[in-house]
Amino acid sequence: MYAIIKTGGKQYKVEEKQAIYVEKLDVEEGKKVTFDEVIMVVDGKKTTVGTPFVKGMTVSGKVEKQGKERKVVTYKYKPKKHSHTKKGHRQPYTKVMIESIKKAK
Repeated sequence: MYAIIKTGGKQYKVEEKQAIYVEKLDVEEGKKVTFDEVIMVVDGKKTTVGTPFVKGMTVSGKVEKQGKERKVVTYKYKPKKHSHTKKGHRQPYTKVMIESIKKAK
């Protein structure tokens, strides 16, 4: 069984007992998080597609870690002008361990 969820403007395919890295969430480490924007659920041969979301389905998980990705460096250079710019960026992320995919009560 797997589901496709939406969080942080992106879509993720998730299964139970799987770790995913998503855009930073305002949840402390060790706390539970629930995703209710479930786009699609596949359970064996049965596929349920939402319009736009599947009603009553939730995906719950536990926040394992908050962190930052590796630095991405951009370098702009204009020849013969003595002009260059170097910038770095580290995107924050949240590591979530998916615990269950189920219908909300």
